[in-house]
Parts: sequence; structure tokens; C-alpha cells
Amino acid sequence: MDIKINDELRSFVDPLTDIEYAALERSLQTEGCRDALVLWRDTLIDGHNRYEICTKHNIPFRTVHNNNFASLEDVMLWMIDNHLARRSVSDFQRGVLALRKKELVAARMAEQPPQEEGDKNAPADETSPPWNTREDVARAARVSSNTISQIERIQKAATPQLREAVRTGAISINAAANVAQLPEEQQIAAVAGGRKELQQAARQVREQKMATRPKKEKVELDPEDELAALRKEVASLKDRMATLLTDNQRLKQRLANAGLDDE
Repeated sequence: MDIKINDELRSFVDPLTDIEYAALERSLQTEGCRDALVLWRDTLIDGHNRYEICTKHNIPFRTVHNNNFASLEDVMLWMIDNHLARRSVSDFQRGVLALRKKELVAARMAEQPPQEEGDKNAPADETSPPWNTREDVARAARVSSNTISQIERIQKAATPQLREAVRTGAISINAAANVAQLPEEQQIAAVAGGRKELQQAARQVREQKMATRPKKEKVELDPEDELAALRKEVASLKDRMATLLTDNQRLKQRLANAGLDDE
């Protein structure tokens, strides 16, 4: 069978780490390829790593066809949803995939002709939710909106070395978003220095941000408002004092009744 590999589709699948690849290779050699590879026409759309290993070791495999897609874009959206549903995908990978889906959906909607208001016959977009807010993307990726914001920052400003470090788990998303604010040379040096160097770089960025953050100015109250606030505080203290005196009298009475009066 002539199976085609589309490089653009292949890019939607993050490469396995050496440990993950070795584990999959051992499993396929021991148990065989139990899950069928999925093809769209003659293009592979699911099972790229299994196909590579099976071809390498002449391990038999099955294929199934999913020809329900009208375009390559439909295949991309299906692949993204397929990966988002997998528990083995990290928060960073899910965030990147969800942001890709947002771009695809936005491009698709931009190509559609404008619909007149009240047109009930207009085709519904099955890629809803609308994907026009960070909350939509975060919900699909099962992370917080703040995490999506950090991933966007990493995607825009991080060097390839830093993106690879966060993808493999050498640095957290939060720390990587901070390191991504450094010049490229410093990012590369931090990655080369290992986990401790990355954490130190992230800490330095956080401290610099705290140091440059303007201090909160003291709010000046109107004299009458300030006087009213002081009177309220005094009244509260008087009530508290009265409660304490009452409690003290009760305790003394209980001690006296028990014959343990300290007077």
C-alpha cells in the first residue's frame, strides 16, 4: 500500500521523547500493532509514530479510511480534536493545539461570505464554540485563560530551544513565559545551563517586574469621611470591650460557684 505522509499534517503531532519512542517501539515489537492506522484517501492522518516503527521493523499493521473530510483543513481540525482528547498530551501541547484550531477556525470564517441577519438557511459552523475569545481556547485545552496567555507569549517570543524545553517538561509554562521576555542570547544560554539555570532566569525576570511595578499610592480620604471611619472603629472597639468584660464577669461567677474564686 502506498501511504503518503503530509508534512503539514505531520507537524500537528509532537515528536516523542527518546524514552517515549523506545517504549512504543518495545510495545510494537512485543505485542504488534493493535490499533489501525487512519488514512484520509491515501494520506496518513493518525498513527505516524506507529507507522514509522512498523515500517522500520517490518511489523504488520492494519489501516482504516476516513474519507468524510472535504478538505485538508477539515483533516487538520479533526487531528487537533483527536489529540486534545488524549490524556497523555501535556497542558502546553493542548494549549498550542487549541491556539492552532483558533487560527484555522478564524481563517475559515473569514473566507465565508457575510450572512444577512435573520438568515435561517445559512449553514451552521460545526466548529463552534466561536473560538473568538481566550476563554474558548482555554476551555478546549482544559487549562486556565492565564495559561493560554502564557503559551501565546512563548509561541511569539521564545526561541526554538526554549519552546523545546517547555515541551519536554524541562521548564514550566509559567517560568518559560517569563524567560521568553529575555533577549534570545540569554534564553539560549539559560536552556543550555539546564533546569536550575532556567529557574534562575525566570526568577530574575519576576523580581525585575516586581521592582519596576509602581507602588500603590495611599488614598487620601476626605476629612469628614476619615472622621466617620475613626468613629466607626472606636464604636467597634467599645463593643468588643463590652463583650470581653461580660465574658470576664461570667468566668468569675463560674469560678466562684465552683469554690475556686481567686479573690
